[in-house]
Amino acid sequence: MKNNNKKTEFWDKRRGVIHSSKGGWKMGEGVFSHGYNLLDDLVGEKSYFQLMILHSTGVLVERPVADWFEAIFGCLSWPDPRIWCNQIGALGGSMRASIVAATTAGTLAGDSRTYGQKPVIEGMRFIQQALADFKNGLSVEKLVNSECERHGGKPYIMGYARPLAKGDERVTAMERVSRDLGLTFGDHLKLAYEIENILSDKFDESMNINGYASACFSDFGFTPDEGYRICTLLVSSGVTACYLDTLQKPPESFLPMRCDDIDYQGPPPRPVPDKE
Repeated sequence: MKNNNKKTEFWDKRRGVIHSSKGGWKMGEGVFSHGYNLLDDLVGEKSYFQLMILHSTGVLVERPVADWFEAIFGCLSWPDPRIWCNQIGALGGSMRASIVAATTAGTLAGDSRTYGQKPVIEGMRFIQQALADFKNGLSVEKLVNSECERHGGKPYIMGYARPLAKGDERVTAMERVSRDLGLTFGDHLKLAYEIENILSDKFDESMNINGYASACFSDFGFTPDEGYRICTLLVSSGVTACYLDTLQKPPESFLPMRCDDIDYQGPPPRPVPDKE
């Protein structure tokens, strides 16, 4: 019995009690987040994005950094219903689901490897490892060649190239935002540009917005997991926009299908046997 008590001691201490090391409401004292008094220190004093990043990482960034993140969210939440996470929002509006249900479902669909939140993790892992390898003596050209060899000699490096277009207008926009905010970056972004130069010469490919963001996130000092947490709601406003678009149109009018639109490849029609 004593051994069983030791095994369950951790869980027994938490029965019926909610523990939090991040914050909460203390009656008569205030609401706290990572040691800050929410109502006295933050509300009206800090921006929503400062607060969001604090909740996500425990770090209270300066206002220009938070404004930069807000701009990145604008770059990565397009109101285009051709993007699959936005299609879910559009289908939600067409089917008259609630805006919360449609936006939440679309945001969850954005949690994918090729678009949305997950590429931030892979992009940051790549550029942080690349910088470590570079500082250990690996040349940028060898770094690029090694990564391309992993993909059959093609420039499929996370954060570079795009499937449907050359270049990335969002990088240009964010470079302007960075200048306007007076932000300077460090070794990760410098290396990201050097990688871009080699890819441009060899493959006529350039850095995309994920590559730029991943390098900047890294220069801000965030880990890949922290970058991913910050980007939880990255696509949500684009999903909401597509929901509103179809909500204001006739129900069930978004991407309707006829039966013969379906490429059925199963068994042919067959009769149902009579009951004995």
